[in-house]
Amino acid sequence: MVSRWWWSWGRGTGAFTAAIQQRLGGRGRHLALELNARWAADLGRRFPDVETVCADARALPELMAERGLRADVVVSGLPWAAHTAVDGVPLVRLVADVLVPEGAFTQFAYTWTRWAPPARRQLRDLRATFEETVISRTVWRNVPPALVYLARRPR
Repeated sequence: MVSRWWWSWGRGTGAFTAAIQQRLGGRGRHLALELNARWAADLGRRFPDVETVCADARALPELMAERGLRADVVVSGLPWAAHTAVDGVPLVRLVADVLVPEGAFTQFAYTWTRWAPPARRQLRDLRATFEETVISRTVWRNVPPALVYLARRPR
């Protein structure tokens, strides 16, 4: 059996974590990253089946290497501004490097940020780093309204 490995990061309220856990249905592993120590601890208590780590998103390659794993899916709720390049390497490149060849990166964002310079830069990075990048329709049920960027198959 192939073990599915999901990794997520973002504000540790548990909305993504709950959805991912439901989707996995006990068929895989899930690593959740949260920078805020209190939120990480709360998330770990709420979801004992999820490996919750208090760390920066840029630690993803290290964390995956320590476990000898590659991710099938990465889900992010980080704001676009957090995706800046460090030492010339955009965060999206680090994500792509830990994915399996058919892996996917999903990024949640608010519609009102779509045209801001960080969002435009992120979209360019996604298109340069993945074979396919799809932007969802506006999710009006979310408050504020949101979009989902789905990038598949890292180059």
